[in-house]
Amino acid sequence: MQSVYQQRRQTLMSRIGSGTAIFASAPLAVMHNDVEHNFRQDSDFYYLTGFNEPGAVAVFAPHHEEHRFVLFVRPKDKDKEIWSGRRLGVDAAKEALGADAVFPLSELDEKLPEYLKGGDRLYYHFGHDETLNTKILRHWRRLLASYVKRGTGPVAIEDAKLLLQNQRRVKGPEEIELMRQAIAVSVKAHNYAREIAQPGRYEYEIQAEMEHLFKLAGGDPAYPSIVASGDNACILHYVENNRQMQAGDLLLIDAGGCIDYYNADITRTFPVSGKFSDEQRILYELVLEAQLKAIAEVKPGNPFNAFHDAAVRTITEGLVELGLLVGDIDTLIEEKKHKAFFMHGTGHFLGLDVHDTGVLRNPDKTWKPFEVGNVVTVEPGIYVTPDYEPEEGQPQVDDRWRGIGIRIEDDVLVTDTGCEVLTAGVPKSVADMES
Repeated sequence: MQSVYQQRRQTLMSRIGSGTAIFASAPLAVMHNDVEHNFRQDSDFYYLTGFNEPGAVAVFAPHHEEHRFVLFVRPKDKDKEIWSGRRLGVDAAKEALGADAVFPLSELDEKLPEYLKGGDRLYYHFGHDETLNTKILRHWRRLLASYVKRGTGPVAIEDAKLLLQNQRRVKGPEEIELMRQAIAVSVKAHNYAREIAQPGRYEYEIQAEMEHLFKLAGGDPAYPSIVASGDNACILHYVENNRQMQAGDLLLIDAGGCIDYYNADITRTFPVSGKFSDEQRILYELVLEAQLKAIAEVKPGNPFNAFHDAAVRTITEGLVELGLLVGDIDTLIEEKKHKAFFMHGTGHFLGLDVHDTGVLRNPDKTWKPFEVGNVVTVEPGIYVTPDYEPEEGQPQVDDRWRGIGIRIEDDVLVTDTGCEVLTAGVPKSVADMES
């Protein structure tokens, strides 16, 4: 993998030219008192280094004669390692991570000006570490103040995250392989969940069984699992997962595994008792139709908004046909009346982050096109909340529709010829959901 990280760094440095870019590792986060959350590395930092420790800073200075890639890391410390785990340390990091130079983090203040003064621009993202933010800003101001004497140094600061937006948007083969691994265990977990879900069981039981499979595969949940039965399916980010499932419920499961930081994101909705009610089936078929039409729009060259527009039009037309919305279709879409029932986007990029990075629009506000190597979720839904109140001019909703929440989500890779549904191993037809 080191050759992959090296290539990523070379691509980054070709973009910054005579500038200097700084990326910081994620900080340790405290869960309560002195107990810490499991460490999760900053995605940009990991993408460029593969280094999975806190307390590190990476400096990229392509203009420097000797050190183009420099790391500042925590030194070895026997006492601290006994309590908190092993550290790679300064000496081992140079060879293991392919850096030109590695220093203890304590020397950042001393060494950093050497890598900033030769650059004409500074790239840095002002994140949650206010101490580091202040330190970087202080060094930049000092160099700026002396610019008139030296004639060199960074005269502007740009957000470093923007450097990687387009680079991370297109997945390399090694990334796609890790995502396939995460998807494989997620497919297994979803199919097993449908086997074991039944009236009388609790949502958290299904969550536990799915996340058990993630762990057995050497992974973790990619995000807090949503296991939402009955009315809970109308809460988009429901995570309590504590309700006992009842006969006649739909169960919406939005859950995915994560392998080596790469994520899956799958949603399926099915009847707990094995059969849809008439209303559930009608809305399910509408969401599925919208999803299939949206997936058909995921292909190279198509603008990013095309799949959302396809889903919105299909759902709006269906809601009008059912009498849940009234009015001219184009007007309803223009006025976003569908948001009463379909209030979120149709999808997002997927990768190192579940909601992965990637600029969506050009400077002229046109949408960027799909590119080969993009991975996106496609996840339309319909949610008729129990307490739904129509906007002025829209009809009341009969009780038989209330409390139905449906979402269907797949992970889709853009290919040379169109797209590949990576999560096709989880069935979604009405017949399959009732089998």
